Amino acid sequence: MTTGVNEITSAGTEGSVPLPQVSHQRAVTWVQDGQTKEARWRCERQAPPPQRVQVEDDRLPADTAFRLACQGTAILWNGDFQNARHLLAALTRRLDSPPRAKRRSKTQGDACNQSAPTPPGHAFHKHRMAQAQRARVLSQVLIPMNADYSIPLRRAPDFRQACLEAWGEPQGDASVVSLRELLGVVSAHEWRKKGVAVSALGAADRNRIHPHYGVFSPVRGEYIDLVLKAPLPTGSLSLALDVGTGSGVLAAVLARRGVRRVLATDQDARALACAQDNVNRLGVAEQVMVVKADLFPPEPGTCAALVVCNPPWLPARPTSPIERAVYDEDSRMLKGFLTGLKPRLLPDGEGWLLLSDLAEHLGLRSRDELLQWIDDAGLEVLGRLDTRPRHHKAGDSGDPLHGARSAEITSLWRLGVKQ
Repeated sequence: MTTGVNEITSAGTEGSVPLPQVSHQRAVTWVQDGQTKEARWRCERQAPPPQRVQVEDDRLPADTAFRLACQGTAILWNGDFQNARHLLAALTRRLDSPPRAKRRSKTQGDACNQSAPTPPGHAFHKHRMAQAQRARVLSQVLIPMNADYSIPLRRAPDFRQACLEAWGEPQGDASVVSLRELLGVVSAHEWRKKGVAVSALGAADRNRIHPHYGVFSPVRGEYIDLVLKAPLPTGSLSLALDVGTGSGVLAAVLARRGVRRVLATDQDARALACAQDNVNRLGVAEQVMVVKADLFPPEPGTCAALVVCNPPWLPARPTSPIERAVYDEDSRMLKGFLTGLKPRLLPDGEGWLLLSDLAEHLGLRSRDELLQWIDDAGLEVLGRLDTRPRHHKAGDSGDPLHGARSAEITSLWRLGVKQ
């Protein structure tokens, strides 16, 4: 997180938070028709451009494409755009349905290891490695883009608005992007248009959060319901802080609960723009001020009777900016919130920490560690509200992390200054 930033976006001011510009310092090169060509490399994960690029079109068999992708050769598509989508789907099927001999070997290995179950932490890291390898293979299908985000391929849809929302104004040069990443941009655009219904926000016509590209979408409503149900501490109706606001959903819930002024902080440009957009849409811009800051508001004397934080739940290294909403390396944000909370609380104030115990079930963090961090910060636990997750993976026995997910509990920890 960026430290020392002191920029405030006034409530109700649309367009005051600029969209982030994607860095294009690296270029991807390839040979086509005997000539070496070059374009800007666009990659959200900040991965280096591929070293081997092969120009292909509709004549490329899926099996050949799969072999090239697995070997690390990128395929720059020069055919029909819809056929590129079909090719990506074919690669996905091959990854998700390994050859019969491989499946049989895995089954036999699982049977041999039944007496020695895999430790949860090992299963988590193995799952992440498999997901990373899958992403690398599927990211090998590349799409050229003109300077204005149009796509110079047959039957290519007009994705310019989606790209503008995700990447900001065009920078004036042609670029190359993974088809998988481009489709993610388009999917985010559709979610942004449709919005996500949040029952805690009240009436059906005004209960939608519109997530922007790169900002965590509040599809898991249980932690939002906890903020709706928890009793407000004395004096919290005048001012509350929402640390790491993201989409702005918790700040909006607090405003709907009657808090007259909410300072919603974040240090990510996309999150700031998203939060401001949502508080404007929800009609709470007069109550919610979006503040650019690393955790707490930059003014050291800003104290409140209620400080809310929903940090990333898993202490692991994110591999892309988008993953920062899920993974908190070394629990930095969690520790930063706890250590900085005491000076920000008014007497008898409360800090609400929204946290899943999934990390504990995965062996990534223990309950004793969490309690020790709370104690070291001069805080004590005043109470806790628990709920079970409602997402589909909690009941999916085929999920590699099913054991941990099925036992997961999401909690609102009510923290106060230790007496």
